[in-house]
Amino acid sequence: MATYIVLGQFTDQGIRSIKDTMKRATALKDMAKKAGASVKEVYWTLGQYDIAPIVDAPDDAALTTLLLNVGALGNVRTQALRAFSADEMGQIVNRLG
Repeated sequence: MATYIVLGQFTDQGIRSIKDTMKRATALKDMAKKAGASVKEVYWTLGQYDIAPIVDAPDDAALTTLLLNVGALGNVRTQALRAFSADEMGQIVNRLG
């Protein structure tokens, strides 16, 4: 499984219904399962981004499916970053010439 850090910004709709953010986090976990992914953790953040879930997915297509479904609900806009653990990065570095 690949790990992704998802950065989310609430839309106007999302901030108007901020009291539902905990319910939406639970719904995100359910949606992830349907897309073949899993949400390891959800963080609410200060600054440019409002939410930063950590998601494991088998591939980019599964994550994209999840994020398109989330975006279609209209509460958040997302960006995703592929994250590498120390072990994964070590394997990458070992491949260097």
